[in-house]
Amino acid sequence: MANSFFSSPRVYFGNGALTALNTLNDRKVAIVTDAFMVSSGKAAALCAHMPRATVSVYGDVRPDPDIDILKEGAAHFKAFRPDVIIALGGGSSLDAAKGIKVTLEEHYQQHRIELIAIPTTSGSGSEVTSYAIISDPQNGRKYPLVSQALVPDIAILDPQLVLSVPRHIAVDTGMDVLTHAIEALVSTGANDFSDALAEKAIALVWRYLPQVYSNEQDICARTHMHNASCMAGMAFNSAGLGLVHGMAHALGGMLHIPHGKINAMLLPLLIEFNSEQASAQTTERYVKLGKILGIEQGSAPQIIAQTVAKIRALNQHFGIPATLKALGTDSAMFEPLRQPLVHATLADGCTASNPRQPTEQDIDRLLTQIAG
Repeated sequence: MANSFFSSPRVYFGNGALTALNTLNDRKVAIVTDAFMVSSGKAAALCAHMPRATVSVYGDVRPDPDIDILKEGAAHFKAFRPDVIIALGGGSSLDAAKGIKVTLEEHYQQHRIELIAIPTTSGSGSEVTSYAIISDPQNGRKYPLVSQALVPDIAILDPQLVLSVPRHIAVDTGMDVLTHAIEALVSTGANDFSDALAEKAIALVWRYLPQVYSNEQDICARTHMHNASCMAGMAFNSAGLGLVHGMAHALGGMLHIPHGKINAMLLPLLIEFNSEQASAQTTERYVKLGKILGIEQGSAPQIIAQTVAKIRALNQHFGIPATLKALGTDSAMFEPLRQPLVHATLADGCTASNPRQPTEQDIDRLLTQIAG
């Protein structure tokens, strides 16, 4: 079967990237964002780049958007009938905007809406992917939606927008980028195009995320992390993800753990799991990962073990705990969720492209390990 690699969206990056909004003058523009982006003036600042546009703002996106947010946002814009939706914010705002866009297009039928994504965190890569994560709070679940209709037309990566992101959030989202890139590298859907982007993203994160941690105002490091996030998004949009994300969606949804943090906690554990019964190709890819991280000497098992140790050391440096117990999760709350967590992980779309297909017993064992 033939593979494909997308050439959309058009990506504007670097200082001054927001000037790309100049083309929106005389159009009806809907901005989807959160309350902080409104109160901080960032949403209003976009208007300076399109002074003749007619603008309407929906600023009530909350973390982990659910179906109610999509309905509420779509209702807000129905009478406005926008030509363009600008998604401004972190992954939650971008995912909400995608859902609002397709909801409105279903309502309008023949009226296509252009989608412009402007991320203000370096993490989800949602600005270039066909993915949107929508939550089901009643059942404590997160569902990855996948459709070409969700791919933005334009992505704008302006590093000035991420300078205000606090250190702890920059670290969590940065580890999400690393996880995206590593999972894309070893995914069953990996290909030459996704490899090129995944490998570069890993190298950029490994070099520049510690610099962001050391100095939140390092614009050079922030720029490279913002670009890495986008590259990792392109990589996994083409190749798929894996069991880290399958488990992270389940654990994050049911235990309310930030997505990047639970990814970081699971990543070394899942590299070990995938390496236990790895094909020659998967082993070769993990060795390549180790070499990107600067490990040159040793057999394949030794390089993979050193890779896992390096990632655990990075987590420790950033203050990311190794287990749910160390995170402060109550075991009395965790244990009743064990079976639902197993089922949710196996049903997650990301698990399907993991290089090693897990059984229920495998997931149960991994849950015991991450619980601590």
